[in-house]
Amino acid sequence: MPEKIAAGSPFPQMRVNSLDAEDVDITLCEPGTDWKMVVVYRGQHCPLCTRYLNKLATKRDELREAGVDVVAVTADSAEQLQAHCEKLDVNFALHYGLTVAQMKALGLYISHPRSPEETDHPFPEPGLFIINEEGNVQVVDISNGPFVRPDLDVLVPAMARIRAKDYPIRGTYEY
Repeated sequence: MPEKIAAGSPFPQMRVNSLDAEDVDITLCEPGTDWKMVVVYRGQHCPLCTRYLNKLATKRDELREAGVDVVAVTADSAEQLQAHCEKLDVNFALHYGLTVAQMKALGLYISHPRSPEETDHPFPEPGLFIINEEGNVQVVDISNGPFVRPDLDVLVPAMARIRAKDYPIRGTYEY
C-alpha cells in the first residue's frame, strides 16, 4: 500500500520536463497567483484524462481569479505528450517525465499497462493536489482508477471560498 501524502504536509519539490524539454519545478506559481493546482494524469492513452484536462481548461480563468495556478503532469515521454497535445485544447502548462519515485513520493497509485498499445511504461492513476501559499497540501485527491476524479464544477468555485474564508486544511486528525 503506497504511503499517501498527508493533508497539511509540505508538497515535495517536484522537477519534471516542460513541453520545451526544460527541467522545471512544477510547484512554482505563475505571477499573480500564490496557490498551485497540480493535476497528475495517466497519459495520452486515457480518453478520460483528455476530457478532464480539456474541461479544466475551461475553468482556468476562474482559478486564476482565486489566485490558483494550474499545471498538469504525466509519466509519458515527450513524444507521447506531443501526440496527446493534438487532442488537447488547454491553456495551462503540461509536463512529462514523472518518475516512479516521484509517483511514490506523492502517494499515487501506479499501474502497469495492459498492452503495448496502451503505453510502454508504468503510469500514475489520477491525483490532484492543491498547494497553498506556504507550500503545504491544502487539498488532496488520489484515485486508483480513471473513473474517480474531483468534480471541477464543485471544486473550482470552492477555491475562492476556501481562500476568502480562510478555510482550514481538513483531514488532519491523527489516529
